[in-house]
Amino acid sequence: MAAHSDTANHPIAQAQAEQQSHGDEEGHTSFIKTPRQLIIVVLLALLVPIVIIVLLASYVVNESRIGAGSDSMMPESIEARIRPVAGFELRDASAPQVARSGEDVYKAACGACHAAGVAGAPKHADNGSWSARIANGLESLVNSALKGKGAMPPQGGGEFSDVEVAKAVVYMANASGAKFEEPKTPANGDQAQGQGEAKAEGKAEAKAEGK
Repeated sequence: MAAHSDTANHPIAQAQAEQQSHGDEEGHTSFIKTPRQLIIVVLLALLVPIVIIVLLASYVVNESRIGAGSDSMMPESIEARIRPVAGFELRDASAPQVARSGEDVYKAACGACHAAGVAGAPKHADNGSWSARIANGLESLVNSALKGKGAMPPQGGGEFSDVEVAKAVVYMANASGAKFEEPKTPANGDQAQGQGEAKAEGKAEAKAEGK
């Protein structure tokens, strides 16, 4: 009994007992200690869900949707959606064709090599590169262009008509000192016939080389 009394009256033991008692009281005490804190907690519990609902409703209303009454159902929008990725153009084969100028053909096909003199091609507007070829005459130049020469593939029977190829030859030669007259564009029927003859001639030469 004396030992127990000494322990209870010891200062350190009393401090430990008071600390343990104080900790138990804090564990059972709520963080809401005043009416003001209670009102704030209740208001927050009501306002936070309302704000979240308003934000969600605003997002849904402003979202672009496809449906009746929206711009996405307009004829222009529908046409834009169904338009093919690779556009194409329908042409009437029987419609009269306008021959392209020599400059247009040069820019579309010839300039890739002749602008810089690639693979031995005579450079455009270089009199020295063209002088010997011009001396052979226009017919020789056009024939080389149609049938191909060196690294240049045959241009006859391809995307451009024979007359358009000849115009391109005249355009390049005249820019390099020649004074050739530009060939006249034949009628539509004559032009189609010329292209057919060029294709047939090209096929015959290919077969002959294959043998």
